[in-house]
Amino acid sequence: MEKIKLYFQESAFGVCSKLGEKLNFPIDSIRLFFIYASFITLGSPIILYVSLAMMMKLRKYFRRMANPALFD
Repeated sequence: MEKIKLYFQESAFGVCSKLGEKLNFPIDSIRLFFIYASFITLGSPIILYVSLAMMMKLRKYFRRMANPALFD
């Protein structure tokens, strides 16, 4: 069970942890919010979660493009 938990924590996008760091809010509470809101609204927060993950990836990509010497 622990291996499955670690796999999902490592392969997740990191949206909840980034929001928790920015808002000084417990990460577990943010994850539970996304889960409960997904059940209540039939999945619409999943769209929000994926769009936030895409924005985080794009932001990292553009930062890499602006300073290529830092990542060589």
